[in-house]
Amino acid sequence: MAESTASEEPAEEATSEPSQEQAPEADAGTAVAGGTQAEDRGSRTYTPVAEVPWQWPAGGEVVGQFGDGGAITAGIDIAGQKGQPVKAAGPGIVVYAGSGVRGYGKLILLKHNDQFLSAYAHNETLRVSENDVVEAGEVIATMGDSDAEDVRLHFEVRKDGQPQDPLDYLPSR
Repeated sequence: MAESTASEEPAEEATSEPSQEQAPEADAGTAVAGGTQAEDRGSRTYTPVAEVPWQWPAGGEVVGQFGDGGAITAGIDIAGQKGQPVKAAGPGIVVYAGSGVRGYGKLILLKHNDQFLSAYAHNETLRVSENDVVEAGEVIATMGDSDAEDVRLHFEVRKDGQPQDPLDYLPSR
């Protein structure tokens, strides 16, 4: 009976009650939908991993191999669709997120530990900021063609600052 009374009361006071009740719900929904993941990243503590559990940052065909003759040869290029999710290849902390490195477009650099860093270039949008702590497989960007001739993810792995062939670290697929 309490349910019917509760549902009847707002109907009787339709001029003031529902607008006051709906506003907090909308604010809570907005906070949950838009802010929770970013807030979680900011509140996470970065702990370097002993071994990076490498995983593919995006689905798609490898269209550029490590050492190919292009301008950027320190990694691989993965073809995809504009807006396709780009995921962290391992857990870490974002040490750079921006477009200030010429030839890489919108770029994310992710530090996994004192040895390994991964780079994600040519993104359409960046979903992380510097100092965000991310988990392996978490969406960090969307694929695009910033500073590239077509839509692709340029992915690099660096060990002690030196470029490595990412295919030596990523699992077979």
